[in-house]
Amino acid sequence: MSPDPRHGEVAEPEVPVGLKAKVRQIGPGIMAAATGVGAGDLVATMVAGSRYGYALLWAVIVGTIFKIALGEAVGRWHLTSGRTMLSGWRTLGRWVLVYFGAYAVVWGFVYGATAMSASGLPLNALFPAIDVRYWAMICGVAGFVLVWFGRYAVIEKVMTILVGVMFVAVVGTAILVTPNLVETFEGFVPRLPDGSFVYVLGLIGGVGGTITMAAYGYWTLAKGWRSSGWLSMMRLDNTTGYVTTAIFVVAMLIVGAELLAGHNVIDGDEGLLMLGNTLAADYGQWARIPFLVGFWAVSFSSLVGVWNGVSLLFADWWRTWRLPRYTVGEAEELSDYDHRAGVGSPVFRGYVAWLTFPPMALLFLDQPFQLTVAYGALGALFMPFLAGTLLFLLNSNRVDRVGRSGWLSNTLLTVCLGLFGYLAVDKLIGLF
Repeated sequence: MSPDPRHGEVAEPEVPVGLKAKVRQIGPGIMAAATGVGAGDLVATMVAGSRYGYALLWAVIVGTIFKIALGEAVGRWHLTSGRTMLSGWRTLGRWVLVYFGAYAVVWGFVYGATAMSASGLPLNALFPAIDVRYWAMICGVAGFVLVWFGRYAVIEKVMTILVGVMFVAVVGTAILVTPNLVETFEGFVPRLPDGSFVYVLGLIGGVGGTITMAAYGYWTLAKGWRSSGWLSMMRLDNTTGYVTTAIFVVAMLIVGAELLAGHNVIDGDEGLLMLGNTLAADYGQWARIPFLVGFWAVSFSSLVGVWNGVSLLFADWWRTWRLPRYTVGEAEELSDYDHRAGVGSPVFRGYVAWLTFPPMALLFLDQPFQLTVAYGALGALFMPFLAGTLLFLLNSNRVDRVGRSGWLSNTLLTVCLGLFGYLAVDKLIGLF
């Protein structure tokens, strides 16, 4: 097939036939998995395991099902509507773009510092001669260079390697601590130990659920998937990504249950350093080093995924913001998305720079209170916003009939809307 200059950096390939051919095409789902699970998610899961043992494993599985449903809905919208996620939101009115633009600017500034710091912590533990903030800056610049110059295919390969390192380190640590298989299987039976409700909500709604879920469709476009013929491939890819996420999370819960039961685990990314020290005390330094390398892979893969994926979202936000008023039936301009133009645009590169350099100031300062409140408030609303808009768009005439949601997708998206809505209200109450 000849290249189409209006679209991504590759022409649409032939849809693969057979499982083996489809497995070779897997990639965007791995990007989503690696980006969505950061060091903070692993710490939260580890804390849940240290307090409640294996009892909350079932919540990980429920959360995985919800993330698969959301990711599938995002991918289905891109493949069957002929429009991007931002283009779909634009049909709901400019207020949506006002919210997303404000969220992306505030979120990017705070998250940039958080991601760099999380990547610098394990490197500082391995090489303490360099201060953690300078390791953080090095990681930020490395992600900046990779995303600025790297094509999607290169970034996907780097992310796949990082996921491999994460898998070996996190799952290997879970095997090392010798999980109790009987209690593991019992953990898949739903139950709520006293005081565990907030942790259940966190495991179901928090792990892997961020703004990066909306970036999944842009990665499928970069891969060359642009029609409804890719639906089955997308579903396999998306499921593979979030099953991978579930394996990471289950492994960390096992580690928390076996190695840190009864310990007062440090909250935040420093909790993973505590785990590294515990591994060294129990098994020797050889166990600490690969775990810290895995900790870095978890953090840096999230950084790279955000630097690329959210910058794509922001560049498309600017494209759709500049479009004139239109009616839903006259929105052909919304489908005119060019991935190559997106990654080469000043807006894309400007947002990559925004994620990298201004947040370095926060590495030397505490986060301002007002900024922290704005970050928390805007972020709390994003997941119910994503679930609600997908529920509306995929049941409207904005998408071809083949792309509309059936009863299963509608049920799962409705439950996601309720769950994330509850979490948003709880977060906002906590903030204000």
